[in-house]
Amino acid sequence: QVHLVESGGGLVQPGGSLRLSCVVSGSFVSIADMAWYRQNPGKQRELVAGITSGGTTNYADSVKGRFTISRELAKNTAYLQMDSLKAEDTAVYYCKWDLLVSSATGMSWHDYWGQGTQVTVSS
Repeated sequence: QVHLVESGGGLVQPGGSLRLSCVVSGSFVSIADMAWYRQNPGKQRELVAGITSGGTTNYADSVKGRFTISRELAKNTAYLQMDSLKAEDTAVYYCKWDLLVSSATGMSWHDYWGQGTQVTVSS
């Protein structure tokens, strides 16, 4: 089994910062890409930032220059540093890992999601 645990969300004033963490544990063979998404009630989940296995990053236009995605593979941990936060950044944030897992039928890649962490930007 694979487990993802997110942390770091909370309430912050506009202009403030937060750092989200996502730790993956359990039985998997390899890690490929990972990403952070966010979602508000009644809206589609949207990609915030992604990082490939080679370390290439990409960001939504709305967060470029303010958010930074990174990861420590030795710790199976990914981060999302969020600076200069705005009210419109308020959402539930989810991490997603692409993992190679082994089963009775062989090895295959699967997406695994964290449980989500609430980020609220308000004065």
